[in-house]
Amino acid sequence: MTPRPITLIGAPTDVGAADRGASMGPEALRVAGLREALIAHGIEVEDRGNLVGPINPVQPPEDGYRHLPEVTAWNRRVYEAITEVLDRARLPIMLGGDHCLAIGSISAVAAHCRRLGKKLRVIWLDAHADFNTSEITPSGNVHGMPVSCLFGIGPPSLIDLAGFVPALGREQIHQIGIRSVDPGERQLVHEQQVSIFDMRYVDEHGMRKVMHEALAGLDANTHLHVSFDVDFLDPEIAPGVGTTVPGGPNYREAQLVMEMIADTGLLGSLDVVELNPAFDDHNRTARLAVDLIESLFGKSTLMRPRG
Repeated sequence: MTPRPITLIGAPTDVGAADRGASMGPEALRVAGLREALIAHGIEVEDRGNLVGPINPVQPPEDGYRHLPEVTAWNRRVYEAITEVLDRARLPIMLGGDHCLAIGSISAVAAHCRRLGKKLRVIWLDAHADFNTSEITPSGNVHGMPVSCLFGIGPPSLIDLAGFVPALGREQIHQIGIRSVDPGERQLVHEQQVSIFDMRYVDEHGMRKVMHEALAGLDANTHLHVSFDVDFLDPEIAPGVGTTVPGGPNYREAQLVMEMIADTGLLGSLDVVELNPAFDDHNRTARLAVDLIESLFGKSTLMRPRG
């Protein structure tokens, strides 16, 4: 089967983050050879360059949100870019940038799936639950709120990007690798019944079982979206993020996640976010991210059946 053509979309901003530097993530991935690596696997890849949006004003929170106008503007640009790529039957890879941008990318994917009558499944790879709200956030940083916004809990400018609220239902998303949840957030994810495979569950049951459960029920009419926050990985192997949390998946566990997703043959879109070269060691984390993305698109030690 001919691989689906890919479009890379850079979204160089850190307006939703606490630390500066994620805005350099798209270029770090390019320097690490992402496009060339995918082409080597027989995939047609276009790089449409970087989106342009407002600069980070570096201001304190207002009404529980930092930089809400700028966050909204960036997410609208991401939404429009992802929509355009999906409408051309290409697979978008959004290169962040911080994780607030997933509001725009997943809203675009959700709207696309609704138009085509497809089912949507989101695999959210992250150290954090990202389910804060303006009332419970300890910081006001919107990169800690994308999942709650997609669930319809947030400012109107962000929750209705897809044209319907919520953009995402609890049955459509599984979070994997979680090991940092703020106190108020812990209660909210419990109330909302968010599907979370935290690191304790991974330790007790193994990553293979986690992925079997997270990928259960997929069929040919499913669009699979992966939102890959690089801080999902253990900081011992991936130091180049602003929000490191010890005790994450090791290299082989992360590879297994990507390989099992690739085996479904259903990947339709991808976010790669929170890579921060300011904290990295000679682009080590970006190179690891490229290696894992290759596995997501079919790199394997042996030839294995798909689907």
